[in-house]
Amino acid sequence: MRYLIASDLHGAPGPLEEILRFYDAGHYDQLLLLGDILYYGPRNSVPEGMNAPRVVELLNAHAGEIIAVRGNCDAEVDQMLLHFDIMATYAILADGGHRYFLTHGHHYHAGALPHGRYDAIIHGHTHLQGFTQATDGTLVVNPGSPTFPKGGNPPTFATLCDGTFSIHHLSGSIISQWTL
Repeated sequence: MRYLIASDLHGAPGPLEEILRFYDAGHYDQLLLLGDILYYGPRNSVPEGMNAPRVVELLNAHAGEIIAVRGNCDAEVDQMLLHFDIMATYAILADGGHRYFLTHGHHYHAGALPHGRYDAIIHGHTHLQGFTQATDGTLVVNPGSPTFPKGGNPPTFATLCDGTFSIHHLSGSIISQWTL
Protein backbone atom coordinates (compact mmCIF):
# COMPACT_ATOMS: atom_id res chain seq x y z
CA MET A 1 0.00 0.00 0.00
CA ARG A 2 0.99 3.60 -0.56
CA TYR A 3 0.44 6.10 2.25
CA LEU A 4 0.58 9.88 2.40
CA ILE A 5 1.22 11.24 5.91
CA ALA A 6 0.32 14.76 7.04
CA SER A 7 0.19 16.47 10.40
CA ASP A 8 -0.66 19.86 11.78
CA LEU A 9 -2.87 21.21 9.00
CA HIS A 10 -4.42 23.66 11.47
CA GLY A 11 -7.41 24.54 9.31
CA ALA A 12 -5.58 25.89 6.27
CA PRO A 13 -7.11 24.63 3.00
CA GLY A 14 -4.33 25.88 0.69
CA PRO A 15 -1.66 23.45 1.89
CA LEU A 16 -4.24 20.65 2.11
CA GLU A 17 -5.26 21.21 -1.52
CA GLU A 18 -1.59 20.83 -2.55
CA ILE A 19 -1.28 17.63 -0.52
CA LEU A 20 -4.47 16.17 -1.99
CA ARG A 21 -3.31 16.95 -5.54
CA PHE A 22 -0.12 15.00 -4.82
CA TYR A 23 -2.16 12.22 -3.17
CA ASP A 24 -4.52 11.86 -6.12
CA ALA A 25 -1.80 12.17 -8.80
CA GLY A 26 0.35 9.56 -7.01
CA HIS A 27 -2.55 7.12 -6.62
CA TYR A 28 -2.00 6.74 -2.89
CA ASP A 29 -4.18 4.24 -1.01
CA GLN A 30 -4.58 5.93 2.35
CA LEU A 31 -4.15 9.34 3.93
CA LEU A 32 -2.70 9.22 7.45
CA LEU A 33 -3.52 12.36 9.47
CA LEU A 34 -1.58 12.88 12.67
CA GLY A 35 -3.81 15.44 14.36
CA ASP A 36 -4.33 19.18 14.67
CA ILE A 37 -6.62 19.15 11.68
CA LEU A 38 -9.01 22.12 11.97
CA TYR A 39 -8.07 24.49 14.77
CA TYR A 40 -4.93 26.62 14.57
CA GLY A 41 -4.23 26.56 18.34
CA PRO A 42 -3.80 29.34 20.84
CA ARG A 43 -0.04 29.75 20.29
CA ASN A 44 -0.21 30.25 16.52
CA SER A 45 -1.34 33.25 14.55
CA VAL A 46 -4.45 32.73 12.45
CA PRO A 47 -3.26 31.12 9.19
CA GLU A 48 -3.78 33.18 6.09
CA GLY A 49 -6.80 31.78 4.32
CA MET A 50 -7.95 29.89 7.43
CA ASN A 51 -11.13 28.09 6.42
CA ALA A 52 -11.97 25.07 8.59
CA PRO A 53 -15.26 24.37 6.72
CA ARG A 54 -13.29 24.07 3.45
CA VAL A 55 -10.80 21.69 5.13
CA VAL A 56 -13.77 19.61 6.34
CA GLU A 57 -15.19 19.51 2.81
CA LEU A 58 -11.88 18.45 1.27
CA LEU A 59 -11.21 15.74 3.85
CA ASN A 60 -14.75 14.37 3.94
CA ALA A 61 -14.46 13.74 0.19
CA HIS A 62 -11.66 11.27 1.10
CA ALA A 63 -13.19 10.01 4.37
CA GLY A 64 -13.07 6.34 3.40
CA GLU A 65 -9.31 6.58 2.77
CA ILE A 66 -8.32 8.33 6.02
CA ILE A 67 -6.79 7.00 9.23
CA ALA A 68 -6.51 9.84 11.74
CA VAL A 69 -5.43 10.38 15.33
CA ARG A 70 -6.27 13.18 17.73
CA GLY A 71 -3.92 16.11 18.16
CA ASN A 72 -3.74 18.45 21.13
CA CYS A 73 -5.77 21.07 19.22
CA ASP A 74 -8.51 18.64 18.09
CA ALA A 75 -11.82 18.56 19.98
CA GLU A 76 -15.10 16.68 20.06
CA VAL A 77 -16.77 19.51 18.16
CA ASP A 78 -14.35 18.85 15.26
CA GLN A 79 -15.43 15.21 15.20
CA MET A 80 -19.03 16.33 14.69
CA LEU A 81 -18.03 17.77 11.29
CA LEU A 82 -15.69 15.06 10.02
CA HIS A 83 -16.87 11.78 8.50
CA PHE A 84 -13.89 9.78 9.82
CA ASP A 85 -12.73 9.15 13.37
CA ILE A 86 -10.20 11.60 14.85
CA MET A 87 -10.58 10.90 18.57
CA ALA A 88 -8.07 8.06 19.07
CA THR A 89 -4.78 8.91 20.76
CA TYR A 90 -2.99 6.49 18.47
CA ALA A 91 -3.47 3.95 15.69
CA ILE A 92 -1.41 0.91 14.80
CA LEU A 93 -0.75 0.16 11.15
CA ALA A 94 0.65 -3.17 9.93
CA ASP A 95 1.90 -3.27 6.36
CA GLY A 96 4.51 -5.29 4.49
CA GLY A 97 5.68 -7.08 7.62
CA HIS A 98 6.22 -3.78 9.47
CA ARG A 99 4.34 -2.32 12.44
CA TYR A 100 3.87 1.44 12.66
CA PHE A 101 2.60 3.44 15.63
CA LEU A 102 0.74 6.58 14.53
CA THR A 103 0.19 9.37 17.05
CA HIS A 104 0.19 13.14 17.27
CA GLY A 105 3.32 13.43 19.40
CA HIS A 106 2.14 15.24 22.51
CA HIS A 107 1.84 11.95 24.46
CA TYR A 108 4.11 9.52 22.61
CA HIS A 109 7.38 10.47 20.91
CA ALA A 110 11.09 9.54 20.91
CA GLY A 111 11.38 10.44 24.59
CA ALA A 112 8.15 8.70 25.64
CA LEU A 113 7.80 5.53 23.61
CA PRO A 114 4.63 3.44 23.59
CA HIS A 115 4.68 -0.09 24.97
CA GLY A 116 5.39 -2.77 22.40
CA ARG A 117 7.73 -3.13 19.47
CA TYR A 118 7.26 -1.03 16.36
CA ASP A 119 9.40 -0.52 13.32
CA ALA A 120 8.56 3.18 13.38
CA ILE A 121 6.79 5.74 15.53
CA ILE A 122 5.19 8.35 13.27
CA HIS A 123 4.15 11.65 14.84
CA GLY A 124 3.82 15.36 14.23
CA HIS A 125 3.16 18.00 16.92
CA THR A 126 6.59 19.69 16.86
CA HIS A 127 6.21 20.93 13.25
CA LEU A 128 9.83 19.83 12.74
CA GLN A 129 10.24 17.34 9.90
CA GLY A 130 12.86 14.64 9.99
CA PHE A 131 14.03 11.20 11.02
CA THR A 132 15.58 10.24 14.35
CA GLN A 133 16.10 7.04 16.26
CA ALA A 134 14.86 6.44 19.78
CA THR A 135 17.23 5.02 22.38
CA ASP A 136 15.94 1.50 21.61
CA GLY A 137 16.71 1.99 17.89
CA THR A 138 13.09 2.53 16.79
CA LEU A 139 12.80 4.89 13.85
CA VAL A 140 10.91 8.09 14.66
CA VAL A 141 9.38 9.91 11.69
CA ASN A 142 7.96 13.42 11.79
CA PRO A 143 6.36 14.71 8.56
CA GLY A 144 6.58 18.32 9.76
CA SER A 145 3.76 20.75 9.03
CA PRO A 146 2.51 22.12 5.71
CA THR A 147 0.89 25.08 7.50
CA PHE A 148 3.23 26.14 10.34
CA PRO A 149 6.70 24.69 9.72
CA LYS A 150 9.13 25.56 12.49
CA GLY A 151 12.88 25.74 12.89
CA GLY A 152 13.42 27.30 9.47
CA ASN A 153 11.99 24.22 7.76
CA PRO A 154 9.87 24.43 4.61
CA PRO A 155 6.23 23.25 4.57
CA THR A 156 6.27 19.45 4.40
CA PHE A 157 4.40 16.14 4.42
CA ALA A 158 5.62 12.53 4.13
CA THR A 159 4.92 9.34 2.23
CA LEU A 160 5.43 5.66 3.04
CA CYS A 161 5.78 3.14 0.23
CA ASP A 162 7.21 -0.38 0.57
CA GLY A 163 9.04 0.43 3.82
CA THR A 164 10.56 3.68 2.54
CA PHE A 165 9.63 6.97 4.16
CA SER A 166 10.07 10.14 2.12
CA ILE A 167 9.67 13.66 3.44
CA HIS A 168 8.42 15.99 0.74
CA HIS A 169 8.41 19.73 0.36
CA LEU A 170 4.83 20.95 -0.17
CA SER A 171 5.77 21.28 -3.87
CA GLY A 172 6.24 17.49 -3.94
CA SER A 173 10.02 17.33 -4.20
CA ILE A 174 11.73 14.86 -1.86
CA ILE A 175 13.79 16.41 0.94
CA SER A 176 14.97 13.20 2.66
CA GLN A 177 14.34 9.46 2.77
CA TRP A 178 14.76 6.50 5.13
CA THR A 179 14.24 2.84 4.24
CA LEU A 180 13.55 0.25 6.92
